[in-house]
Amino acid sequence: MMKCPVHKYCGGCQYQGIPYAEQLKIKQESEEKLLSSFHNVKPIIGMEDPLYYRNKVQISFAYDEHHNIISGFYVPSTHTIVPVDECMITDESINKIIGSIKKIVKKYHISIFDERASKGCLRHILIRSANTKEYMVVLVTGSVTIPKIDLLIKDILKYNPEVKTIIQNINNWRTSAVLGSKNTTLYGKGYITDELCGLKFRISPSSFYQVNKRQTEVLYNEAIKAAKLNKNEVLIDAYCGTGTIGLCAAAHVKKVYGVESNRSAVKDANINMKINDITNAEFICEDAGKYMEYLAKNKTHIDAVIMDPPRGGSDIRFMSSMVKMKPDKIVYVSCNPATLKRDLNYLNKFYTVKSIQPVDMFPFTSHVETVCLLLIK
Repeated sequence: MMKCPVHKYCGGCQYQGIPYAEQLKIKQESEEKLLSSFHNVKPIIGMEDPLYYRNKVQISFAYDEHHNIISGFYVPSTHTIVPVDECMITDESINKIIGSIKKIVKKYHISIFDERASKGCLRHILIRSANTKEYMVVLVTGSVTIPKIDLLIKDILKYNPEVKTIIQNINNWRTSAVLGSKNTTLYGKGYITDELCGLKFRISPSSFYQVNKRQTEVLYNEAIKAAKLNKNEVLIDAYCGTGTIGLCAAAHVKKVYGVESNRSAVKDANINMKINDITNAEFICEDAGKYMEYLAKNKTHIDAVIMDPPRGGSDIRFMSSMVKMKPDKIVYVSCNPATLKRDLNYLNKFYTVKSIQPVDMFPFTSHVETVCLLLIK
């Protein structure tokens, strides 16, 4: 299997050089070590083709010591850029688009933003793709104006007709965050549309959206299958992001309530609901723990919960409120087996773990997703 020449410096792929079957074995053993005390761990679901799967990439720009333009990924925990010409886990068309934009930037002598001096133009490029073959280019700049912008756009589209929208994002702060708060659409609609589990989802520059579409469908189908939902049930989709899991599950239940603290994500969730003509879902912008506490105090009846918390896992406020409501089943979708184990230690007092299914969402990295079904005791 190919080996990336810069993986030792980039830090994005911890398992470069390890055969894919061995990667899956390592992840399986890690899951079993952490979680087998709760239930047998099913064999991890891997990918048939684990290369070029990422539908989102962020490339940073800088000058080297000779004032030549370089672009690539930051060394972890630094602002030192590792020059990268091709990423083995990124969509091949994204790699092509990045290569062409690098040439266009040099052709028109677009200046590179200097964070220390707070001057210059181009800082990062963010590119997102959809399985509908639509691509988004986000030019992250430290300046409000982009020199020769009309020529820049013309050439991007000339060499990359798959690009359907180009957006400028302004970020002139001294920060490790890639995106600033202001977006201006330079070409197209300002978003692209993806298809997932038979539904359509609008993706904007800052939308949270899983980066591996093929395995996301596997993950969501495993979660919905584990829940064994029916048309009489009310479902909570906790930490719902842009509503992807809840909307995919909506056809199986009476009602879905999604809760998410990120306001822009909730806005996207409501748009996605309308795009798909789904009428039995409702999205609430609120801290998940606070919302569950409110439902518990009002003795709201809930049949099932699908929870997909961030890497830090859930918290006692959320889980204690949830167990007071006594939903018949909980499906915990985790991106961090260590915090999943911690949370299962609490939930196991009230619920029985009935299945644990790992899914390899991020080949060549140490990360693994887990779908865990819990039934009330």
